[in-house]
Amino acid sequence: MSDGVKGKRFAYSPDLGVARVDPNVAELVRAAAARFTELGAIVEEVTIPWGKDEPELFRFLWPVSMTSLAQHLPKWEAEMDPGLVACIKEAAHSPVPRFLEMRRRKMDFVANIHRWFQDWDFPLTPCASVAAFPVEKLNLGHQATDWDESSWAEFTPQFNMPWNPAASVPCGFTPAGLPVGLQIVGKRFDDLGVLQASAAFEQLQPWADKRPEF
Repeated sequence: MSDGVKGKRFAYSPDLGVARVDPNVAELVRAAAARFTELGAIVEEVTIPWGKDEPELFRFLWPVSMTSLAQHLPKWEAEMDPGLVACIKEAAHSPVPRFLEMRRRKMDFVANIHRWFQDWDFPLTPCASVAAFPVEKLNLGHQATDWDESSWAEFTPQFNMPWNPAASVPCGFTPAGLPVGLQIVGKRFDDLGVLQASAAFEQLQPWADKRPEF
């Protein structure tokens, strides 16, 4: 059960220093992180030094990455997700000097994360700040822009930018019966390690037999 986990160092962060996490989600993820000690792992709650730098980078660079999709708006805008449309349109106002500065900051951000991984094998975080909300809503209503998902998706962009492998593993259910995900992140290229840690947790806390009631 402990293959790939025993003796490994797990850094548990409840919020990456920036996220506002629903209390039900936070409680389930905290309990899940602690269970890795049952597998012989070392688990410590940590303060993340680079977490505060990501939101601004994400809000600028994500729309810029969508620039090539602008050519499809004249024909398909009415059929596209409104949040995606807003994201594409925002990039039209991004000046080149600002892009170059943010790209430089992104490289510093990536370097800081990989340097941090010299002391840790796996960060553990919530996968999302909240459980599922109504499908017709784009976000939680206190976001910075029409497309901004950082009011609930604050944990995944942190590791997308530096190309770290990650997995979301169900770790419990809210009082409303909604599933909550534990995010397990590995060093760059350590996809196998992430899968081993995920499998070890799933054996310790099975979930595949759970089915929603209709």
